[in-house]
Amino acid sequence: MKFSTRHSLKMVMGATALSTILMSGAYAQTVNITILGIGDIYDFDEDDGRGGVARVNAIALAERAANPNTLYVFDGDMLSPSILSGFDQGQNMIDLTNQVPFDIAVPGNHEFDFGVENFYEKMAGSAYPWAAINITNADGSAIPGLGGVMMKEFEGVKVALIPVAQDTTPEVTSSGDLVFLDTVDTGVAAANAARDEGADIVVGVVQTDISNDRELIRSGAFDVIMSGDDHSYGTSYDGRTAFVETSIDGRFLSPVDIAVTIGEKRGERHITWVPNFRFIDTANVTPDPDTQAMVDAFTAQLDESLNTEIGATTGPLDSRRNSVRGQETAIGNLVADAMRWATGADVAMANGGGIRADREYAAGTMLTRRDILTELPFGNVTVMSEITGQQVLDAMENGVSRVEDGSGRFAQISGMSMVYDPTAPAGSRIVQLMIGDAEVDVNAVYKFATNNYAMGGGDGYGMLGGGRVLINSGNGTLMANDVIDYIVENGGVQTVVEGRIKVVGE
Repeated sequence: MKFSTRHSLKMVMGATALSTILMSGAYAQTVNITILGIGDIYDFDEDDGRGGVARVNAIALAERAANPNTLYVFDGDMLSPSILSGFDQGQNMIDLTNQVPFDIAVPGNHEFDFGVENFYEKMAGSAYPWAAINITNADGSAIPGLGGVMMKEFEGVKVALIPVAQDTTPEVTSSGDLVFLDTVDTGVAAANAARDEGADIVVGVVQTDISNDRELIRSGAFDVIMSGDDHSYGTSYDGRTAFVETSIDGRFLSPVDIAVTIGEKRGERHITWVPNFRFIDTANVTPDPDTQAMVDAFTAQLDESLNTEIGATTGPLDSRRNSVRGQETAIGNLVADAMRWATGADVAMANGGGIRADREYAAGTMLTRRDILTELPFGNVTVMSEITGQQVLDAMENGVSRVEDGSGRFAQISGMSMVYDPTAPAGSRIVQLMIGDAEVDVNAVYKFATNNYAMGGGDGYGMLGGGRVLINSGNGTLMANDVIDYIVENGGVQTVVEGRIKVVGE
């Protein structure tokens, strides 16, 4: 009899032979394990009848009821951004997920949007363990309360959970002095070590982009990977590793059922397994009533103040992810114009990744406070400093340095215009940069407005530091409030796409 290490065991034999093997213990048992993962869940409520924590909690409860051998894992990003998180720094998500606790939760980059201390506070208030093997203090010491590899056992099957955070976190959020080790190298090493220590099944719970996902899969170190960050849904199986990209806001879920057969091969214990992917569209799920009651209470808190109308938009607005991260947009111009108006700056910049609603507004749409706070949910403050023209140029180079990746650092600008070549090497893409009607003077000093996140070096904007600070985060106003006030002051939105950002040849 021949066993295949990670494929289904197919045997054709008579009843007598099967009975003999069963009695001898060569074919002992099959253990059914379910792995359910979610991540990138920002909004507590549904969106057009799909997603939201009440539906996700209902699914998790149903999976655990159907199979006690269920692992419920979280692969990053819940504390931010959302409208309510802008007020309570993510406490609403902790309250809601505590209703049906995870077996393990990996911090995503958005867990640090309100700073390290806020994450520690939320971690301490969680009814489930947070873990990441690649996050340490600056001196290399472990972070109190943040766990590492977790070993679970189901009917004799040992399952190792390998929690890995995104190593680019310090570039995109406010993670302070925390150190994030390489996602792939650290994850693979931990997976191999867990296998050496007797793990039968190795599960990666990771928050990282698709390029790192591919490296983790190619390593062959994992049996299953549950991954967040890319805001997409997908499953794959290469005969060795079962992979799930866990969607966004709990819209689509894919529990993976693993039928683990414990057998014997040449006198040694031998494991075989088969993955079965199931697809759940949460539009077909009835929300958990207890969680829904909490959701309704949170919604009621927001409705009264957020539904206030502030002004109509003359033309269309487009805040779709690929738009604000890859081209000039009317809504990006609106945000940058509002920041320049509020501060009196020469120029202003908003990182496209901070514009978050991912939607389109038809011309004539009446905007509300809710719309703007949904677009700008991070609670960032408008700040201003005096920096050189060279720093402005370097910032614009950074803004287009990863446009092909859809990076959130893409610059939406006011008071300046630029032409860039996306085919040139990163750092040498700006062909022309105009401030007002004149070419940028690299030796001149300009008043530059942006948000405190970018001024602090977020999204690779470290070049913005070192200038004379005119408005710091303690004295600044919320970006969202600046935009709201700007719309009210101007009797609506007249902003259009006007050629502030061009690709060479256009």
